[in-house]
Amino acid sequence: MTIMAHLLSRSAGLVLLACGSLALLNRASAADDLAPLEIKLPIPAFMGTPTDIPLNEHIEKPSDKPRPPFLAFKGAQLVSEKKPVTLSDKNPINGGAELVTDGNKEAGDANVLEMHRKLQWAQIDLEAPHKIAAVVVWHAHDTPQICKDVIVQVAEDPDFTKNVRTLYNNDYDNSAGLGVGKDKEYFENYEGRLVDGKGEVARYVRLYSQGSTYTALNRYTEVEVHGLPAK
Repeated sequence: MTIMAHLLSRSAGLVLLACGSLALLNRASAADDLAPLEIKLPIPAFMGTPTDIPLNEHIEKPSDKPRPPFLAFKGAQLVSEKKPVTLSDKNPINGGAELVTDGNKEAGDANVLEMHRKLQWAQIDLEAPHKIAAVVVWHAHDTPQICKDVIVQVAEDPDFTKNVRTLYNNDYDNSAGLGVGKDKEYFENYEGRLVDGKGEVARYVRLYSQGSTYTALNRYTEVEVHGLPAK
């Protein structure tokens, strides 16, 4: 090997080493900007997994272990409590829109909004654009069940016509008409379903559902949006 070739080879190695070190520093810096998201959980209403709902490839296998901590950007906090909620169902069967963000996520009929059958949605107005870390939804965790066509979207306007983004969609057969989802159906429990907000910036959060394995009605106990006001 000539002296020039040796020097070039050594230089290339130094560049690769520097790039690798920079990547490690970037990952370390990103990790320093994250912290476990604090979520206050309700009391478990039941234990175990139902045996009368057969599992298939579209259903997430239940776990008997606690959900791992969710790492979100530092400073993320609950930003949806007491915020205005609108519903697709103008005459709910039980409860009112305020139950969705009233801060009470304990199981029980008095805490549950019930909307009519078929596709329905509940929409939260954060009253200003927010950087969203996570959305956590408790449909009804008083009995083992799987809610159908669970879709979580965010947008800039209340009519969801501008910059609509989908954070979660487990509608595997497009029965809701909003596109085929790749997420899994899941069993409701006291932990709720945590949806990664991916740092999306939006003012409105809309959650769809279309009944469950327990009832054709659409039920919501609580929805939490965690994040920070957008700069």
